[in-house]
Amino acid sequence: MNPTMVAADGSVLAPDVGSWFGSPTAEEDRILERAEGPVLDIGCGPGRHAHALGQRGVPALGVDVAHSAVALARDRGVVALQRSIFDPLPGAGRWRTALLLDGNIGIGGDPDRLLRRVRELLRFDGGALVEVDPPDMRSSRTYARIEVGSSASAWFPWARVSAGDLGELAIGTGYRLADLWSEGQRWFAGLRVAS
Repeated sequence: MNPTMVAADGSVLAPDVGSWFGSPTAEEDRILERAEGPVLDIGCGPGRHAHALGQRGVPALGVDVAHSAVALARDRGVVALQRSIFDPLPGAGRWRTALLLDGNIGIGGDPDRLLRRVRELLRFDGGALVEVDPPDMRSSRTYARIEVGSSASAWFPWARVSAGDLGELAIGTGYRLADLWSEGQRWFAGLRVAS
């Protein structure tokens, strides 16, 4: 059975978490082309994005709270830390790009707090590449868990950010919305640190 990420209301946030163990999709490859090193891959999971960047010669560090995810990333050859993004991290103020893909702008259930923290870690000319929900969806805060058959993880705070709300969120957290686009069914954005 494929693992899924499910919200407290029963809606499916990520229908195939198992895909996180594979290689980046074509859409993800194109967004990774925009990443300037050094890159901080936040919520790196099994490390597919950081690994792909490393294959391109772009230095990247993965960060994830899950021991099993970090172990899998390291097995791929990714440099990864088991840590919360809100914990002390190396290179604060020197990261050129932060990745918040797979909806990871929802980490911690508070996108405002998360983006402010990421801003502290980025260089003055840095930015974040984020994946958001389509503009017709509503931004919300919830709890989520990973389900595999009849087994499930503990609930954790999560948020969803609509592409339509991202501009205001960016301005309020020290960024400007540099780019917003869709590929297939997915929405991505480039945020730049505001000067």
